[in-house]
Amino acid sequence: MSYIMQTNHLTKIIDGRELVKDVDIHVKEGEIYGFLGPNGAGKTTVMKMITNLWKPTEGSVWLFGERLTPTSYEVLKRMGSIIEFPCFYEHLSGKENLQLHSEYMGYYHPGSVDNALEMLGLEEAANKQVKRYSLGMKQRLGIARAILCKPELLVLDEPTNGLDPAGMKQIRELFKMLCTEYGITIILSSHILFEVEGIADTIGIIHHGNMMKEVSIKEISERNTAYIELAVETTQKAAYVLTDKLELNNFKIIDDHVIRIYDSRVTTKDVSKILTLNDVGINSISKKSESLEDYFLKITEEAAK
Repeated sequence: MSYIMQTNHLTKIIDGRELVKDVDIHVKEGEIYGFLGPNGAGKTTVMKMITNLWKPTEGSVWLFGERLTPTSYEVLKRMGSIIEFPCFYEHLSGKENLQLHSEYMGYYHPGSVDNALEMLGLEEAANKQVKRYSLGMKQRLGIARAILCKPELLVLDEPTNGLDPAGMKQIRELFKMLCTEYGITIILSSHILFEVEGIADTIGIIHHGNMMKEVSIKEISERNTAYIELAVETTQKAAYVLTDKLELNNFKIIDDHVIRIYDSRVTTKDVSKILTLNDVGINSISKKSESLEDYFLKITEEAAK
């Protein structure tokens, strides 16, 4: 299969410290790829190499079927990006900053600046100096600049930094629209799992600089594990009853008050009844499915062992 973006054994070493090692990423055209990892995992390092800001110590980056080199100017024109915090000419307005970007990129399409500002909800602030923008407004302006020239590929490093929950929701919906209606492929990094779960087609998990897993959201959903989540007054007594009375062993104690039961043979009614008969106080009991957060934690916890 051909990929719009691919990395092979991508490695970066600075001052003898290995930031990332042997990272292989495969991004299909027209998808949203969620690049997940805790802060410090190596996400930004990889993003900087993908956008040619940093050169790999070892390995390679391939964009649109071409190997990225220091002179891949035409290839990079087909990409929009935000890496870390976007920078602007603070004394100019948001609109003037976008107009300058259009000039720099040689992109002359009437109405494109106003359209980008409108898509990011910045019409009223268009003529305000950027130095008067809030952090969230600057982040929106950065996204507006990244999508301004209708790139084929968007590379976005923690794109919802500084946004409130309503703003995050709006940006997620914008990304889905850009992907489905404009055919733009999007790679976005995040440490906020729910930000990615609702929009990504594929996720890559990086941990301590190592690529742990690359898997489709569909695959995670298909092998999703259903479980009973039980909140009790004391897990010690509840665990004893589950083992002794129901002969269960496929359960996990999450903390002092929560147990997850993964045995499909038992129902919430069975569990509730046996615990009540044995004087175990139940605060709540419900059937749930494994989320992306559960999957992520399982992968990273296994790596730590």
